[in-house]
Amino acid sequence: MQPTPVILLKEGTDSSQGIPQLVSNINACQVIAEAVRTTLGPRGMDKLMVDARGKATISNDGATILKLLDVVHPAAKTLVDIARSQDAEVGDGTTSVTLLAAEFLRQLKPFVEESLHPQTIIRAFRTATNLAVSKIKEIAVSVKKDDKQEQRQLLEKCAATALNSKLIAGQKEFFSKMVVDAVMSLDELLSLKMIGIKKVQGGALEDSQLVSGVAFKKTFSYAGFEMQPKRYENPKIALLNVELELKAEKDNAEVRVKSVEEYQAIVDAEWNILYDKLEKIYQSGAKVVLSKLPIGDVATQYFADRDLFCAGRVQEEDLKRTMMACGGSIQTSVGALTEDVLGLCEVFEEVQVGGERYNFFKGCPKAKTCTIILRGGAEQFTEETERSLHDAIMIVRRAIKVSWSRRDISCVSPKSFGVFLNPLWSLRVQNGKVNPEEISRVFLTTVGKEKSSQHIRRPSSPPFYSPVHPLWLAQGNASFRRRISSMTTTITKD
Repeated sequence: MQPTPVILLKEGTDSSQGIPQLVSNINACQVIAEAVRTTLGPRGMDKLMVDARGKATISNDGATILKLLDVVHPAAKTLVDIARSQDAEVGDGTTSVTLLAAEFLRQLKPFVEESLHPQTIIRAFRTATNLAVSKIKEIAVSVKKDDKQEQRQLLEKCAATALNSKLIAGQKEFFSKMVVDAVMSLDELLSLKMIGIKKVQGGALEDSQLVSGVAFKKTFSYAGFEMQPKRYENPKIALLNVELELKAEKDNAEVRVKSVEEYQAIVDAEWNILYDKLEKIYQSGAKVVLSKLPIGDVATQYFADRDLFCAGRVQEEDLKRTMMACGGSIQTSVGALTEDVLGLCEVFEEVQVGGERYNFFKGCPKAKTCTIILRGGAEQFTEETERSLHDAIMIVRRAIKVSWSRRDISCVSPKSFGVFLNPLWSLRVQNGKVNPEEISRVFLTTVGKEKSSQHIRRPSSPPFYSPVHPLWLAQGNASFRRRISSMTTTITKD
């Protein structure tokens, strides 16, 4: 007789299994869904959240809200992962997928409590998913890439639908055109990194603008910066990761000299090293010098005397985007500044935007890029506007990438938004979007009818031929399939 195994668990560990644990997981997911339920739809409300550091965030984006929640329950974290995956893959619909998943779990809770095996429920869900996907393909609308005008109108509807439930819904026509212009200005790769979004406080939302090229805020500058030219045509651009200033001595550093001449030689050597770097940059033919590290006052004045523009402490993201758009490469030394490592653009200029000054690089030859400069009042408002535009950009990118566009993100009005998720049933729509309770009930039709109409018992021996068995699902229910085939999908007009 084998001895009973001993399992050592950490103090405070909660070990549970079986049906009670499944029900507990479902209840935890319901709590997460309730946190974002009121944000769904055009009439949904925004949430004000304050983190441990006191930073306030105003948003109705499901992924943003769930990311800020301190979720501990492992099953509830699954809904957070679902929202993040939806945000990364599609960009919009994060609240919808969270509520649908939670509602599916709530509808199948009675089946779990009556000891229906989870694998049976999962097989039924997969069958219902296949039916839904088939119906989606039937009602799909093709994107005609040959007709540019029609394609643009369709993409603007995609962006407007994504913005319809956002904080900037009142300006959705203005921003939908801006989003479509931004995405269509990219190359075939449609890289999201090539669309920059910068925020400038002050002004109205309508003061936002789209810049065809790279734009970033003017960095910290020393005396002599105002003497530098602020506009060039066809300039060469040097991208550096080099510090162009005199370094301060380290703490507790000690240099022993015996005469003043030796001290002067050390100082002259340090200045000669700096001037040698500056001379090599000037001889390379570059007119615009950008560096991730600081550019000191000596270097700034040196470049100003020779009609060069310089900017130090440029953010790494902006520096890499400039490199991808203008060409060249980021150099860690100035010893090999040849033609092939220098970037190029048609126009460089410094422009005043509100209370800030921005550097614009237009006509980038290597890759098409653009920058959206947002204007607005409070910081929380501009941040939510940025998140809203990100969702719209993702939707438009996806509509261009695929050869067909689904109705839920393109050519249907908010009132008929439920038609996309209406492959099996006539759904009610709340707040302009699908009622999760209805769609979950539709899916669970394949699991079984109302609990009172079917008596579910434990199988004495397999196979268990009942209306919820996967073998029954494979054979098909004739009345159920006739009901599906007789359905017609109609779009409710506004």
